[in-house]
Amino acid sequence: MFREAIERMAPYTPGEQPRPGQRLIKLNTNENPYPPSPGVRRAILASAGAALRLYPPPRADAFVAAAARLYGIPASHILAGNGSDELLSMIFRAALGHGDRVAYALPTYSLYDTLAAIQEARVAAVPLGPGFAQPLDALARERAQLTIVCSPNSPCGTLAMPDDLDALARRLGRRLLVIDEAYVDFAEANALDLVRRHRNVIVLRTLSKSFSLAGMRLGLLFAQLPIVESLLKVKDSYNLNRIAIAAGAQALDDAAWMRRNVEKVKRTRELAQQRLRALGFEVPPSSSNFVLARLPDRDMAPVTAALRRRGILVRHFPASVFRDAIRISIGTPAEMNALFKALEPLIKPLLAKRLRTRAGK
Repeated sequence: MFREAIERMAPYTPGEQPRPGQRLIKLNTNENPYPPSPGVRRAILASAGAALRLYPPPRADAFVAAAARLYGIPASHILAGNGSDELLSMIFRAALGHGDRVAYALPTYSLYDTLAAIQEARVAAVPLGPGFAQPLDALARERAQLTIVCSPNSPCGTLAMPDDLDALARRLGRRLLVIDEAYVDFAEANALDLVRRHRNVIVLRTLSKSFSLAGMRLGLLFAQLPIVESLLKVKDSYNLNRIAIAAGAQALDDAAWMRRNVEKVKRTRELAQQRLRALGFEVPPSSSNFVLARLPDRDMAPVTAALRRRGILVRHFPASVFRDAIRISIGTPAEMNALFKALEPLIKPLLAKRLRTRAGK
């Protein structure tokens, strides 16, 4: 009934979402553990009135205007999406046809694979470099129609520096470079200024992580006008509803609230990295709101399942090179303490077995 490419592709698998009534500590999908600003709730209530009978503004005007004020980018250079996932889908639809090439690191955000399969595009998946660095030189050599850099990258949290991304954009010439900055508010640098310098650069942001609005599905795309005008051709007519537009605009106007929450997450992240290393994990420095904890050559599926039985969700990637790792979203200090209380007795036997194995060799 559907295209052959759709019949044979594997769907994107989101992290587990608890059912109503389930009491779980949710550290698996990188949501913010703190609520959005009180102004967002007031904006939602104010927008839920008689105007809901009318279609929303097609360009999400109030949300885009707030983004223009906050980031200093002209509103005409901004496109709003139903999460940055929808914006990625628009980019793939507009840029890639059957057999066209898209390049990105391996591993990275696995939705890219799904979107490429839908378009029947060819994927140039370039392995991460030492220390899980983005392989920018290798990506440039691929000369794909579309190149994507997730920075900070998921699931390892490593950041590509703006100067290096600037050089990549120059090397790609007229080919598109998408810099997916879903987690960048937790990092020490960002690449938004590259939009002003390069006609081929798109920067993506989301309000799901730092702004605590994963449930609202709000994303932003920044690019020069010709890119925005082309993407408007594949955008759904009314892709954001009135309540989401109001919530997003208020959240951006209340950015100071977001920054305070981000600082709390960063402090907890640093403590979590220290505690994980003390337990024996390898933990690359993270610039995001999660950490990757590895026990090389150990399948972490049993640990993930054992934590689930203890009421704690973390993310495991069994089909990737990180099957020996778990990705842990940063929760509140109390949630992280509960995680470590459950994790320590699970890990100590694995480490003891590892030491015995090494001694036997």
